[in-house]
Amino acid sequence: MSERRKDIHNSDIPVVCRSCEARHNGICGALDPGELSQLAKHTRMARHSSGSELVGDEEEVTSYASVMKGVVKLTKVLKDGRQQVVGLQFAPDFLGRIFGHESHVNAEAASDVDLCHVPKSALESMMKENPALEHRLMQQVLRELDEARDWMVTLGRKTAAEKVSSFLYLIATHMDPAIDAQGRKSATFDLPLSRADIADFLGLTIETVSRQMTKLRSDNVIEVTNNRHVVVPDLERLELRCG
Repeated sequence: MSERRKDIHNSDIPVVCRSCEARHNGICGALDPGELSQLAKHTRMARHSSGSELVGDEEEVTSYASVMKGVVKLTKVLKDGRQQVVGLQFAPDFLGRIFGHESHVNAEAASDVDLCHVPKSALESMMKENPALEHRLMQQVLRELDEARDWMVTLGRKTAAEKVSSFLYLIATHMDPAIDAQGRKSATFDLPLSRADIADFLGLTIETVSRQMTKLRSDNVIEVTNNRHVVVPDLERLELRCG
């Protein structure tokens, strides 16, 4: 019987947590039913529409959140108004700088996003009593650091074609948390970023992004409808284009 199946029939698990697809791989995977119940007393589920600001740069940190569904866009803005997309977050990523007093990035809902919010004081208090929770958070932070370093290689060394392919592969394999577990060979998703944001994220021009997307379509690596709906028939073919 799968873990999710057990959860559904386990009355000790809080109702809001039983059907959570992100729980086992997120920070809550380190908690037992009693600890989940304790945390659930403080959490608040909320849906944020695409384009909503979630956290402002230099904003005081009063709460954290786990991404349950959707894509969060992290940006930095220079004093003259220029913006740089510095990262994307997916379920079950952790949104917030643990033990920090203020945010160092802007966080915006790139798509409709479901977040599980928890007050800063409640989570940090639980971390002091639960080394496994602190360890799980540290693992997530280090994973994000590894991904950021990998992305530096993409931006610094890959060709325009490889950058666009790498971006599409990133979205294809992260939009659905179950895709790797199920060994899926194809993917379908809506692009969470505009062409301008994709260009910004990859350090390319909008024209170059569009040209490379057209090339992938012509080679039948991807299918695109309505400008944003993407189908990847064979993930291995796309991965080969990533360099």
